[in-house]
Amino acid sequence: MDEAALRFWLAQASGDAGLRITALTRLSGGAIQQNWALDVEVLGTPQRWVLRTDAPAVLAVSHTRPQEFALLRAAREAGVTVPEPLYLCEDAAVLGRPFFVMARIEGIAAPHRVVKDATLGGGREACVAALGRELARIHAIRPPRADLAFLGDPPADAALAAIASLRGRLDAAGTPRPVLEWGLRALERKAPAPVPPVLCHNDFRTGNIMLNAQGVAAVLDWEFAGWGDPHADLGWFCAKCWRFGQVAQEAGGIGSRAAFLAGYGLPVDSARLPWWELLATIRWAVIAADQAARHLSGQERSLELALTGHMVPELEWDVLAMAEAL
Repeated sequence: MDEAALRFWLAQASGDAGLRITALTRLSGGAIQQNWALDVEVLGTPQRWVLRTDAPAVLAVSHTRPQEFALLRAAREAGVTVPEPLYLCEDAAVLGRPFFVMARIEGIAAPHRVVKDATLGGGREACVAALGRELARIHAIRPPRADLAFLGDPPADAALAAIASLRGRLDAAGTPRPVLEWGLRALERKAPAPVPPVLCHNDFRTGNIMLNAQGVAAVLDWEFAGWGDPHADLGWFCAKCWRFGQVAQEAGGIGSRAAFLAGYGLPVDSARLPWWELLATIRWAVIAADQAARHLSGQERSLELALTGHMVPELEWDVLAMAEAL
């Protein structure tokens, strides 16, 4: 990280030629993007920010930083609890790749801590109800939106589009995954009818939500958002693979599905949720395999990425059970 170049750019962006960087530290986590804790003094006032930029190797399905910045702005305007987006730099000459700066939020996002601490978010049932309300605000954002034009037109059929996308990624990877292919075929045979599209976060889960003792501090990581079926986000949050060992707590390993859906408040077709939970499991298996491939290819040597690949067999086992019950 070129701290001198960053300081010069931030001084221009903030309008304070005397801006000082007092601390710059890489944050843990972020297998797809990098996050840096950035402490500055602007006009003599201490500020705590986060700088978000690309990791050395990125997933093709991930949005760019300018696009994620636009999504944060749209979400904040819709009342979603997100960090305030402050400055966007699209000039790769500054740090070697685009980045943006947002306000730093205090709280806990680490999944192993979130699912074991019954006091976070005001208590388990209150927490998942609040998360349901956050998701409803996201789903209130609907096309068309000129500021989100980069998302393209909504798919005519979000379910079939999701299947085609995952099948294409499996084909491109070149590694035989017969269980995942079988799961996709089961989904294809029982695909639900299309519903009007909404903005889906597409990674709304434990680990991407920051909590404090009072409630939801921030909804993070908007890099996969797009137009789709609102049940996709509901199924992703409730899928077994995101309960982090707390299987009985169906809403993200935190609380009950009933409290989560009650907080969501919008009409939900419960019969569609098992379909989207199976798709979520297959999608996570495909992502996990892609993450391992980044390590194995030498693009980005990382123990975290390598270990992620070891999740695939367990996910395949879940796919077999869920597809049989679909």
